[in-house]
Amino acid sequence: MRYIIIGAGAIGGGIGGRLQESGHDVVLVARGPHLAALRADGLRFSTPEGTRTLAVAAVGGPEELDLAPEDVLVVAVKSQHTVGVLQEWAGRPVSGGGTAGEALPVVCAQNGVGNERLALRWFRRVYGMSVWMPATYLEPGRVAVPGAPFSGILHLGRYPRGSDGTVRAIAADLERSRFQAPVDEDVMRWKYGKLIGNLPNALDAVAGPIEGNEPVTELFHRTMAEGAAVLTAAGIAYATVDEQLERRGDLMRTLPLDGVELGGSSSRQSLTRGTGSIESDYLNGEIVLLAREHGVPAPLNEALQRLASGYAREGRAPGGLPAAELAALLALGTEA
Repeated sequence: MRYIIIGAGAIGGGIGGRLQESGHDVVLVARGPHLAALRADGLRFSTPEGTRTLAVAAVGGPEELDLAPEDVLVVAVKSQHTVGVLQEWAGRPVSGGGTAGEALPVVCAQNGVGNERLALRWFRRVYGMSVWMPATYLEPGRVAVPGAPFSGILHLGRYPRGSDGTVRAIAADLERSRFQAPVDEDVMRWKYGKLIGNLPNALDAVAGPIEGNEPVTELFHRTMAEGAAVLTAAGIAYATVDEQLERRGDLMRTLPLDGVELGGSSSRQSLTRGTGSIESDYLNGEIVLLAREHGVPAPLNEALQRLASGYAREGRAPGGLPAAELAALLALGTEA
């Protein structure tokens, strides 16, 4: 298989880098200064084994590639960019007949739970990937993946449920590339569990770091508890925190890397990079949507969605939430 990684930032670059190192054919899809750096100098890849440069192919879009039946499309962009990417790639011709949407598998290696359903509008074969993988985009052309002994745990399955030979082959390639890649008949249960863990990303972005800050730590736990209550009200099964911790065990620990400052949550990294957008609408916003559909409250997630989106829109740096706004968050949901 050839792996075409659409969105070669922290997660996409990390998965692509590990696959490349284990001998697989990889193409990274990027844009702007990151694409220029990848083309000029390759991918600078920092892990617990050190920093090295990988000579990996890089393109700006599907028009630069001749797609083949053995290709696998791995979507690793933020959820707010998913529709544009799917539309851009689905209609591209594949050698031997058909289009990418008809002939190629697409793997959603993304936070959130809405991307797979979107992909099924354009692609016949859609696979979910629940990504547990510490990773940081450091600068154009360079990413860091500090997990050890495995770089990440990537639960995989066909969407909406099931498995097949394709997903098992992808999992086998990942497991030869420093990942744990369990195949699950109900991968979305793991993705909903991961969603709960991602809900405080917005909090980390606007008020973090979380560790050592008692009021923010309180909000961290309350935000996840609110999300879990909404999923329960909606009748949606999810992997619990205890189940996830048991599965992770000592398989993936975040180690310090020489000369590397890790960037926090993916949402914090979006603000640091000044991208102008953030995925809180598809994380906290998913909980808000479900809460409204099922008539239950979700005031913390609604407030965090609004705050994080405002930070991104206004180009604000991460952290620095005013004390009055922090106090207002703490008061939400506590009224008698």
